[in-house]
Amino acid sequence: MSLTTGKETTEVGHPHHHRRRLGVPAVTFMIIAASAPLTVLAGGVTTTFGVTGVTGVPLSFLLLGGTLAVFAVGYAAMSRYVVNAGAFYSYVAQGISRPVGVGVSMVALMAYNLMQVGIYGLFGFTVSSLINERFGITVPWWIPVLVCIAVVAFLGVNRVDLSAKVLGVLVGLEFLVVIVYDVVSFAVAPEGVSGAPLSTQSLFVPGVGAVLSFGIAAFMGFESAAIYGEESKDPKHTVARATYTAVAIIALFYAVSSWAMAVGTGPSAVVDASAKQGPDLMFGFLSDHAGVLLADLARLLFVTSLFAALVSFHNAAARYFFSLGREQVLPRKLGAVRRHSGAPYAGSIAQTVIAVVVTVAFAIAGTGSSLGDLYPVLTMFTWLTNDGAMGLVLLMTVVSLAVIGFFRKNRHDAGIWTRLIAPALGFVLLAAIFVLIVVNFNVLLGQNETNALTLVLPATIIVPGLVGIAWAFRLRRSNPAVYRRIGHGEEGPAAVHLGDEDDV
Repeated sequence: MSLTTGKETTEVGHPHHHRRRLGVPAVTFMIIAASAPLTVLAGGVTTTFGVTGVTGVPLSFLLLGGTLAVFAVGYAAMSRYVVNAGAFYSYVAQGISRPVGVGVSMVALMAYNLMQVGIYGLFGFTVSSLINERFGITVPWWIPVLVCIAVVAFLGVNRVDLSAKVLGVLVGLEFLVVIVYDVVSFAVAPEGVSGAPLSTQSLFVPGVGAVLSFGIAAFMGFESAAIYGEESKDPKHTVARATYTAVAIIALFYAVSSWAMAVGTGPSAVVDASAKQGPDLMFGFLSDHAGVLLADLARLLFVTSLFAALVSFHNAAARYFFSLGREQVLPRKLGAVRRHSGAPYAGSIAQTVIAVVVTVAFAIAGTGSSLGDLYPVLTMFTWLTNDGAMGLVLLMTVVSLAVIGFFRKNRHDAGIWTRLIAPALGFVLLAAIFVLIVVNFNVLLGQNETNALTLVLPATIIVPGLVGIAWAFRLRRSNPAVYRRIGHGEEGPAAVHLGDEDDV
């Protein structure tokens, strides 16, 4: 089926195989771009040091990386048998039940949109500040955001490998700058190269829950490899290899770089310095010890790091819209793809519209705010990204159970570690992290006590999931054919067993 809109022809239904353009490096870059390495180091790590007062942040990245590696065992194994742009949605639909799968899809849509749109708040503040600092021109934060939305939208409706190439260059430059920062930090080391930040005594102190809650957000996006399964050259192997590669790189890179930050500033001084300077801790250090030119380059790459994350999360949200539209869980038109590129055209537009609407709403609400220039960071960025990270951790926790359910129905060639032990252990560890996020949500939002916002934000994750479950049961009664296809994507009706009524 095709839809003609002016000069643009799109198709609805199964994507063509000419969409399979991505190899392991491309998918890995997509994943790492979503985690935004420079943004995490300059913004996330300094925030964690400053807010929690815990110096064991480097060790936390290794522990979180190990947790996600355990989760990835079953997740990657399942990707060999379930290839669907809906990823979490299709995994849960086939591993637990169709209603829970649809509920998960609504949570995923909310989580990816929250992450993507929230990052626009930090992007707008950063670009506006740079323009004012360099040229003395005051530009409202929402203007750079709207321009960026247009650029991201352009990439979103074109060939996915174009996005991968852009992200590959940006991520490569980020890594180079951070590596220089790490080397200089270890060379300067005012208190010597201390291993204390990597010790358990530095991490397992009051505040460790908040550290892990902040830290898990740095990995968000690593799970998105499966979303590109239908666009991968070899989906049965690409997803697994890219996931393992990304987890290893992210965990080691963040652990070493946060250790370098503690060493370069001094373990005894890094908490106070982070609280007072924020991202400028890194940029000021580079300016003092590596030259103003490199510091300016790092500030510019901080912006491109945010841009890379925006593109990556946009692609993820667009593919969820596409998957749900193709299976008619959402309006069928959302399953439209561009004929020449295979990009999820309608899903990309839907995500763009959401970004514009939310940005405009925050811009209007922030008029005359007492928070001043920091308004988009303390509200739009902080609220939405932490809420989105909570949603993604919840999704991974449920997917761990889905892996067990999937391989219980058909073991394929999976051993007991892959099909049961690793997913069960992953479930326990991720559930613990989810509880820590809930308990420390006030800290993540920068609040001293619980208020209405503390309850409303999690509700934007939970309520859509419950609505999705209810919608699936309605489809079961009103449209059994659509209901049976839920979660089976490109496999089509032939792959659906009528006896597979798991779903009560």
